[in-house]
Amino acid sequence: MNCNQFNSIKLEEVLASLGHHPTKQNEKEAWYLNPFAKENHASFKINKTLNYWYLHSEGIGGNNTDFMKKYLNTSVKNVLEWAEKQTFSSFQQQIISNKNLEKLPKNYEILEIKNIEHSALLEYLNDRKVVNQAKFTQEIHYRMNGKNYFGIGFKNDSGGYEIRNKFAKICLGKKDISTIKNGSKSVKIFEGFFDFLSFKNIEKYLEKEPSDYIILNSVSMIYKAQKSLEDYKNIELYFDNDEAGNRAVEILKNELNNAEDGLPPKS
Repeated sequence: MNCNQFNSIKLEEVLASLGHHPTKQNEKEAWYLNPFAKENHASFKINKTLNYWYLHSEGIGGNNTDFMKKYLNTSVKNVLEWAEKQTFSSFQQQIISNKNLEKLPKNYEILEIKNIEHSALLEYLNDRKVVNQAKFTQEIHYRMNGKNYFGIGFKNDSGGYEIRNKFAKICLGKKDISTIKNGSKSVKIFEGFFDFLSFKNIEKYLEKEPSDYIILNSVSMIYKAQKSLEDYKNIELYFDNDEAGNRAVEILKNELNNAEDGLPPKS
């Protein structure tokens, strides 16, 4: 079992295996007494959609791996060794549902990385009205499953690439957030890199000063972004106006006093 697999297991099931059960819950969240210390009022919350925990009494949170590292006071390696010995039903269901995918090659090869030149990619950026922001992206040629492909690449902090074109929406390499630093005490957070590119188009008209930027590349990466926000005085949120985006905004605004909604990016 690796970290991605362990983090996909329902955290409620992990807690139940350790003898912890919610004091109250609904379809969106569950509240527990602090699993790490004795307390009288529940301060440990799980966001069920994001499978993310947050301990209000200590101001910390994260994914399943983060939880077990603290719970066992041990390393990631030892957490995964512990998880291998468990029989989580949600992990078994995942194995069954993914068994056909396991037949597909899991490797890929990046063939070339360069400035965007291909007419199809420039046309795609133009259609999205962000062609003038192409400097933040790259043209990626890669080979997967015996075939060659190309797309617009946006690099993340782990060296992986979000790949987009008219037909593809994938990630090559490890999924992670993308951070762009300008030495600012303010940061703007976006769900996807096209939201970020669209915002850069209108930033000067909004009389916004350049700041630091964090692009989640997936709303499920919110826990990773939160760890990077402690030193910022101002945090602006530019998330999609849908259920997942609204929940992510709610999480950050509840847990960070200096987080506020920004203007929705135009695409």
